[in-house]
Amino acid sequence: MLKAKTFVKKTKRGNIIKVVREHYLRDDLSCGSLLCGVCPNLSPAKLCVKQNAESSIVPKPHYLVIDTNVALHQIDFLEDHNITDVIVLQTVLQEVRHLNDSLYKRIRTIIENNSKRFFVLCNEHHRATYIDREPNESCNDRNDRAIRVATAWYEEHLKHLDVDIVLLTNDNDNRDKAIKAGLKSYQVMDYVKSLKGCENLIDHLSVQEKGDKTSTVHDKKVMFDEHLSLYDIKMGVKSNRYHQGKFEASRENYLEGFVSCTAYDKQVIIRGLKNLNRAVHEDVVAIEVFPKNQWVGSSGTVQLDEKVDDEEDMNTMAEGTSESSIYVRPTGRVIGIIKRNWRNYCGVLLPTVNTEKTRHIFIPSEKRIPRIRIETRQADVLMSHRIIVSVDCWPRSSRYPLGHFIRDIGPMGDRDTEEEVLLLEHDVPHLPFSKSVLDCLPKLPWSIPDYEFVLRQDLRNTTVCSVDPPGCTDIDDALHYKPLPNGNCQVGVHIADLSYFVRPGTALDLEAQKRGTSVYLCDKRIDMVPEVLSSNLCSLRANEDRLAFSGIWEMTKEGEIVSRRFCKTVIRSVAALTYMEAQILIDDKSRTDPLSEGLRGLNELAKKLKQRRIEAGALTLASPEVRFHIDSETHDPIGIETKELKETNSLIEEFMLLANCEVARHIEKEFPQCAVLRRHPSPPLTNFDLLVNAAAVKGIQVKCSTNAELAYSLENANIPGDPFFNILLRIVSTRCMMQAVYFCSGMLPEEEYFHYGLAVPMYTHFTSPIRRYPDLLVHRLLAASVGQDKTYTELLDRNIVHEWCENMNYRHHQAQLVQRASIALHTQLYFKDKCMDEDAYILFVRRNAVVVLVRRYGLESTIFLKAVDSKVEFVYEEDKCKLTVGRVTLQMFDRVIVQISVEDCNIQHKKLRMKLVNPIIPGVSVEPIYVTMGNNDEPHVPRPDSARH
Repeated sequence: MLKAKTFVKKTKRGNIIKVVREHYLRDDLSCGSLLCGVCPNLSPAKLCVKQNAESSIVPKPHYLVIDTNVALHQIDFLEDHNITDVIVLQTVLQEVRHLNDSLYKRIRTIIENNSKRFFVLCNEHHRATYIDREPNESCNDRNDRAIRVATAWYEEHLKHLDVDIVLLTNDNDNRDKAIKAGLKSYQVMDYVKSLKGCENLIDHLSVQEKGDKTSTVHDKKVMFDEHLSLYDIKMGVKSNRYHQGKFEASRENYLEGFVSCTAYDKQVIIRGLKNLNRAVHEDVVAIEVFPKNQWVGSSGTVQLDEKVDDEEDMNTMAEGTSESSIYVRPTGRVIGIIKRNWRNYCGVLLPTVNTEKTRHIFIPSEKRIPRIRIETRQADVLMSHRIIVSVDCWPRSSRYPLGHFIRDIGPMGDRDTEEEVLLLEHDVPHLPFSKSVLDCLPKLPWSIPDYEFVLRQDLRNTTVCSVDPPGCTDIDDALHYKPLPNGNCQVGVHIADLSYFVRPGTALDLEAQKRGTSVYLCDKRIDMVPEVLSSNLCSLRANEDRLAFSGIWEMTKEGEIVSRRFCKTVIRSVAALTYMEAQILIDDKSRTDPLSEGLRGLNELAKKLKQRRIEAGALTLASPEVRFHIDSETHDPIGIETKELKETNSLIEEFMLLANCEVARHIEKEFPQCAVLRRHPSPPLTNFDLLVNAAAVKGIQVKCSTNAELAYSLENANIPGDPFFNILLRIVSTRCMMQAVYFCSGMLPEEEYFHYGLAVPMYTHFTSPIRRYPDLLVHRLLAASVGQDKTYTELLDRNIVHEWCENMNYRHHQAQLVQRASIALHTQLYFKDKCMDEDAYILFVRRNAVVVLVRRYGLESTIFLKAVDSKVEFVYEEDKCKLTVGRVTLQMFDRVIVQISVEDCNIQHKKLRMKLVNPIIPGVSVEPIYVTMGNNDEPHVPRPDSARH
């Protein structure tokens, strides 16, 4: 049957047009019930009558029909294994897809799980269930009516069977109309309460701000201003009265946040709970900026939300702290939420004496997320566990947002639990690879097909070697060096050819695209591709034939490039060396074999390439890196040390940079609209204010108008007798930088391709395809440009490539964060049951705290300065990066002595804590302690004069 659907739409130019579309209705669509003998078997039936849980209010076997509100707000309930035999209407599915894409994907995942028995009825194309929209009827009312009509059709269609049809809805109006029409309809809460043996399922129900009884519990005084409607926000933004941007909560002060918007060069600061107005980290918000006479700066105070009483006076926090700052910036307040970016959060329950009560406060692991109110009947078990909670709403009358319990991760302090928390909090895909992905892999044993030797250049007789950290199994790069008769040399950079195994559009490719990067934790690696590729077939192991993508250059002895070519090759590495092993070969002049001579030749060229980069303005920055020694049986850290860099580290780095720069120029020339490149934006000069002021206090002038000026300043910033000062300055410089990002060349003008840190006009990532998806895309582009592979539609579509780049940037950033968190976790495990004093340097000064770096271990921590005597005066001079406590002055880069220990009084379980030992500040400093770290460790006693008074 053919119908015509007519509607009007508004074009981008504001014109109103009438649209007529053909709409096909069918009468051969299946109802999905295995018991039905009437419907044709055009689609596989799923519904049966074996519910996992019996209901007291619906004792008969039954099928559930859900409306859109249930699908949107009760997804955790639907994912529970007890909820089966559910009919999802096309009407509902379309509405969810339009309103929330992530929820739509979760529902599709449930539908694809055959054990859940969720069936999709195409009611919009079923002759018996399709309805037209009535005059003056809203879209929502029409869709609600369509859901009731489909429910009634099921009731009539299956009346010959002993099966009930139950409509689940939290919409009172929809439920009343369904009951009036003779249908069985219940609220989700009532249905869940009726399920036998599913008492804990109530914890998974979402708390809705409207229409849910639990919201009335918090209907006390109004604490926050009402958010403006999206229409009012749109009109305000259009008239420049309001501004929009992403909200970033402060890591150090829960009463502060920042919003980046195009109208201001600096971030707009939001201070005080009332002004924050229920904005949560990463929400897209609308703000109103105050007049300039009301602008303030960051308070410089470290302040965490540690109050047990969550009903503190909001007025006392309306403006944060009263002190002013010389670094004044635009200041405003949140007046509306444009888009919530809530996710599931890991954390713990706030300890309470009465574990029998159902209402509890959840404390997220992420400091920038506010506490969350939840209801659970499992507090006695969950109180000592890490759990996952979802946010549902944040009413004006509640100090904290309302949410619900999702699942228990495991006991606090357990290593597996803590690592699971890290991966979940940072949204790192870490589940085992699916069968569809594993089916894409070649069968073992595998060898290179004969035809590949015809298509590729055979370099197996060339002296190729790799240099990597100890224990590296995913070896994705190797080098060779060959002197030429004309006095020049040939240099080859050989990269694992992952693109041979990972073909576009396959399940393996889509999974690698989703993961974006391999993630390296302290004691394990989460691969982007299965291990059979990352550590075997693609890893350039010694004495094994491997497929590679090679860049080969003829260079003069001074590092000038004479010629270049890119080709696919077959190589056979003669050695897989560590940095130390390669360094020994270079330093041992008695060795004259081709491998040692080649490494020396590469090392000499690398020095010249590096010097040329530095002269061009490339920055040499620093960040503390540590290495853990892990017990092979217990997997506990038994040793910790800062990583020592050797010449060979720089050797590898220089030739990887060379290859990346060369490939970037090549693919951008061949594919100017869709090349995958990487840029590092120049930071605003205001980012360097702290660095410049801190250096000036030490008598050092830092110029930062250009990257070349900054590089020169850092190179010459030295204090006699304090060699670590220059490293500290470079560490702080790193914090001033912008994030380097991947981008599609067709989306930006060429002048924005510049990489600030490397001082090169164009850059990409080509050298690590095993662990980075952008490198795989670059390999495909490069292969197509040299005629050794074909392009495909998506690779040439700049909009699709732009979406890929956005995901890769996100995954890369999350991988960096989870790696730092893993280091923090293992540091905490290492210092368990230890207490020791160590030398440290002050990195940053706050109004009531200092951030210190322990050089020996690369540890960074905040020391809160709380005086026992309230008469001790704190004087904070932000422009001088100085804090005076009583008669003692603390400045950036000062040397101090700190006491490191792990305290377990924190509700998030054990936490690494540092306390100030020297300089001695009465009522603030603690007594020194000289305790050995363990049976095999020497006691470390810092010099008492290492601190500055």
